Amino acid sequence: MKKVQITQKPLLLAVSAVFLVSSCATPPPQNVSNLCEIFYEHRDWYDAAAKVRDKWGVPIHVPMSIMYQESSFKHNARPPMRWFLGFIPYGRASSAYGYSQAKTVTWDEYVKEADRFWASRDNFDDAIDFMGWYISKSQRLNGVSKWDAYNQYLNYHEGWGGYKRGSYQKKAWLMQTAKKVDSRAKTYAAQLKTCEEDLQRGWLWRLFFG
Repeated sequence: MKKVQITQKPLLLAVSAVFLVSSCATPPPQNVSNLCEIFYEHRDWYDAAAKVRDKWGVPIHVPMSIMYQESSFKHNARPPMRWFLGFIPYGRASSAYGYSQAKTVTWDEYVKEADRFWASRDNFDDAIDFMGWYISKSQRLNGVSKWDAYNQYLNYHEGWGGYKRGSYQKKAWLMQTAKKVDSRAKTYAAQLKTCEEDLQRGWLWRLFFG
């Protein structure tokens, strides 16, 4: 009986750990249409986004608008499963995963270039840092301004080579989506101007004056 209990205990601990991690996953913001409310709900997200701005020179509203489009701020987002004959699953459309919907190959490139071997695609801080790296590299490789949400999204979706070849020009739906991302980025930018000063205040100030 004792041997059975010893072998069961690690299993119970493992199951408990998985349950704890899944239950502690950060939920998507309740109001994704307002950047101030997003950051008020998840204060640490603003801190992470501000670090990316300072590190990569990327305005906060651009990666946030792209992230909304790609994952709706869901930490474990991934492309839908494909089905054969309507009931036999045969894999997903791509390896995209997490907040940023980064594909495995591109993520691995980021990990090496940015020296972030501990990074995870389902961690917000890591995901937005990846996006800062990607947007910065889009400027360097294709000359797209870091403030140009429209063309930055086309780079993000098509890849640097695809954008350079103009692959998006044959995809009317994609250019329409890029316009939505650009419009959302402008809305986010205007909203952030009204609350960023407050978001920059530390927890101690908020404790006594907030």
